[in-house]
Amino acid sequence: MTLRPSRAFTLIELAVVVAILAVLSAIAVPRYANAISNYRANAAARRIAADIALTQARARALSSSQSITFSIDHNGYQITGMNDPDHPGATYTISLSDLTVGAKLTAISIANSTTLTFNGYGMPSAAAALTITSGTATRTISVAADTGAVSIQ
Repeated sequence: MTLRPSRAFTLIELAVVVAILAVLSAIAVPRYANAISNYRANAAARRIAADIALTQARARALSSSQSITFSIDHNGYQITGMNDPDHPGATYTISLSDLTVGAKLTAISIANSTTLTFNGYGMPSAAAALTITSGTATRTISVAADTGAVSIQ
């Protein structure tokens, strides 16, 4: 009588594989959550920086003052005098809550105001700093008072 080799896994082999997967999952899940938080904070910061630059470019192109107003309560901002491309006749308004990024506007610092205004030459009325948070990730969008340059830290 010949014994054929077993082709099944033993309970011990299966338990070892499950234990290894549990350890790998315990390591990967927090890293994945941090990566998602960083992605969301970066995406929101880039969107805000692009819209600040858009407001500055409109001020230069129209040779008139253009303003962008931020609101922590509404978790977003509005470019005054610019029509929303998706809703003609409505003011260009962005709510970070409506975007898929899930970030939150947590701090605004614009010389005791929530409105950043660019003159007809594209120069800002004051330096600005905005803070965006998503999970554990935080980004700060800064506008230089002397040049209007936008940067993200």
